[in-house]
Amino acid sequence: MAAQHRRALLLLFSVFFLGSCQTTPNYHLIYPETVPAGVSAWQQEIIQDGLLMNFSWAKPAGDGPFATVMVHPHGGKTVKEMEGVIWDLARQGYLAVAVDYKRLLDGEFKRNTFVWKTDADSTRALNIISQSKWVDPDRIAALGFSQGAMLSLIIAAHAPGQLKTVVAYYPVADFIDWFEKPRGFMEGIVFRFIRSHFYDESRVKSEQEFQTLLKKASPLRHVQDINVPVLLIHGDADTAARYDESQKLYNKFKALNKEAELIIVPDAVHIFNFRQPLQATFAWDKTLAWLKKYLKN
Repeated sequence: MAAQHRRALLLLFSVFFLGSCQTTPNYHLIYPETVPAGVSAWQQEIIQDGLLMNFSWAKPAGDGPFATVMVHPHGGKTVKEMEGVIWDLARQGYLAVAVDYKRLLDGEFKRNTFVWKTDADSTRALNIISQSKWVDPDRIAALGFSQGAMLSLIIAAHAPGQLKTVVAYYPVADFIDWFEKPRGFMEGIVFRFIRSHFYDESRVKSEQEFQTLLKKASPLRHVQDINVPVLLIHGDADTAARYDESQKLYNKFKALNKEAELIIVPDAVHIFNFRQPLQATFAWDKTLAWLKKYLKN
C-alpha cells in the first residue's frame, strides 16, 4: 500500500475508533495567546550529525541564570504548538524552551517517529540548552506530552545528573506491549496500521531490528537508569494511550524505590491539556507545584 494511502487510512481510523479528535486541539486553551509582558521570545535552529533541532525560547525578565524547563510536544507537532506552554512557564519565572526534531533522510530534513538514531542524539538538545548563559545547569526539568513525554523520560535515562525532574503527560510505557495487547476488531485494525507506519518510518531491514528499536524507544525499558523524581499525569478516558501505561511506569519506579507520583485525571482524554479546560487547569496546577518543589525550593 502506498505510504500516503496508509497515512490517510491511519488518520481516518484514529479519528473514529481511538477518539483522538474529540475536539480540535486549542494550544492556547489555558495558556497565553500572546507573549506576556516582561517575557522575551525567540527561535533558534541547530544541526548536528544529521539531526535538525528547532528551539523556541521564552525568558522572564532579568539576567538569570534561571531554573529551566525543556518542553517536548506530542507526536507530529512542533515548537509552534508549544508557544503558549513556554510563555506561561516564563510568566511563572522559568526559562522555558520547546524543542522539535527533524532527521536528514534522502537528502532532506524530515519529521520521523524514530528521529533519534543514537543515544547521543537524545541528549544533544539538552546539552545545547545547558550551555546557555541564562540557564542554571543545576536546575533543569524536562516536560513532555505523549511522545514528548517518552522523549523526556529517555533523556533523563541518558543524561544522568543533568536533569532535576521530569513531568510526563500520558506516555506509552512500552511500544511492544502497546502493540501486542488484546483489542477489539476495529481498534485492532487501527493499531495494525499504526505499527505498519512505525515500521516504515524506522527504515529497518528486519523484524528483529524493529523490535530492538521499539525497546530503545520505550521508557519502561529505561526506568532503572532514571534517577530523578518523575511526575506522571494521565487521563482515565484516554483511549489512545490508556492510563495503565502510566500505571506500569509508576509501578516500575516504585518497585525500584525511585521517587515518582502518578496523577489520574478524571474524564480526561488524550491531549486533554489542549481540549478540556477544567482537566487542563487541574493538571497544570499540579505541574507548576511539582516544578516549584524541585526547581525553585
